[in-house]
Amino acid sequence: QVQLVESGGGLVQPGGSLRLSCTLSGSGFAILTMGWYRQAPGKQREPVAIITSSGTTNYAHSVKGRFTISRDNTENTLYLQMNSLKPEDTAVYYCNFNVWRQLTYDFWGQGTQVTVSS
Repeated sequence: QVQLVESGGGLVQPGGSLRLSCTLSGSGFAILTMGWYRQAPGKQREPVAIITSSGTTNYAHSVKGRFTISRDNTENTLYLQMNSLKPEDTAVYYCNFNVWRQLTYDFWGQGTQVTVSS
């Protein structure tokens, strides 16, 4: 019933910008939190940015001041604006929606590749 579709990844030079988006489809649930995670080859998946239902945000130290997480008016689309990109930002980025429907559930997007290279 629930599906997340990501877009916006690509190749960018150091110092450049990208904007990722993630759209959720489905019904019968309430969104609790939304977030972005990333995983580089050979490394564990790590959180990048989280936004709560009240709009409170939390960022990994490595991206603070460079990335901005936001959501649209209907709260079914999640964005990650990435500025001043660095080679160490290269990873597959995944969106995550934590929702409530009798119990809590986590739904993940398919992932989108971000490559930062000269």
